[in-house]
Amino acid sequence: MKSVTRSLRVLEAVAHHQPVTVGELTKLFGLPKSTVQRTLLTLNEAGWLRANRQDTTRWEIGARVLAVRPAALQGSSLFAAAREPMIRLRDALNETIHLSVPDALQCMVVVDRVDCAHAVRTYYTIGDTSPLHATATGRAILAHLPPSDVNELVEHGLERYSDATMVDPVGLRAELKRVRADGYALNRNQYRPDVCAIAAPVLDEDGRPLASVAVSMPDSRYDADRLDEWGSLVAGTAAEITGRRLGA
Repeated sequence: MKSVTRSLRVLEAVAHHQPVTVGELTKLFGLPKSTVQRTLLTLNEAGWLRANRQDTTRWEIGARVLAVRPAALQGSSLFAAAREPMIRLRDALNETIHLSVPDALQCMVVVDRVDCAHAVRTYYTIGDTSPLHATATGRAILAHLPPSDVNELVEHGLERYSDATMVDPVGLRAELKRVRADGYALNRNQYRPDVCAIAAPVLDEDGRPLASVAVSMPDSRYDADRLDEWGSLVAGTAAEITGRRLGA
C-alpha cells in the first residue's frame, strides 16, 4: 500500500507542477532519485504519465488521466457548456454525438457521448482514444494547431488504419486547409471500418482548439448529398459550445 500511496502522490504532484523533472520531484518528496524515477516509469508504462514533447526530461499527465476525466469534467465549464447543445444535435440528426479532447499530439480521448435511438449505431466508450490524422475529431483539432505541431505529427509517421486512411503529408495538409475553410472535418471509413463522422472544433478564449464535437454514424446511413447540411449543424453546435463556455 505504501508504494500505491507514493504513486498517487507523485501523480498528483506531476498534475500540479507539470511539466516537472525527476530532480524537482525528488526535492519535493525528499525521496531517493531512483525511487522517484522508478515510480515515474511505472506510471508511464500504465499510461498515467508521459514525457513532455519539447523536453523529455520533464513529465506530465498522460492519456489515462484523460480517460477518467469525464467525472471531473461534469463540474467544468466545457462539460457544462457542451451537454445541452450535444443533446439538441442528437435530437436533430438521431445519430451518436460525442465530445473529445486532445492529449497533445498523442491521441483524441472521448470524454462524453449522447446516444441515438437507432438499434444499429456507432458506439464509443468514454475514454476511448483515436489518432488525430485518421479521424474527423482529430483533424478538426489539427486544422487549428500551429504548422509546427502538424509537422511534428507528420515526422512521427502517419499510420494506416484502412485503405482510406490519409497517410500522405501533402494530402493531409490540403485536407486541413479545407477543414479550416469549411468549418468541419469528415472521416469516412478512415479509422474504423464502416464508420463515418463529421466534427468541428471547440475553441478556447485564445482561439486554440480545446475539444471537438462530432456526429458519427454507420456508413450505410451516410449521405454525401447532406454533408454540407450536417457539417453546418455540427459546426454550429461547436460554435455554440465555444460561446457558452466563454459566457457569450
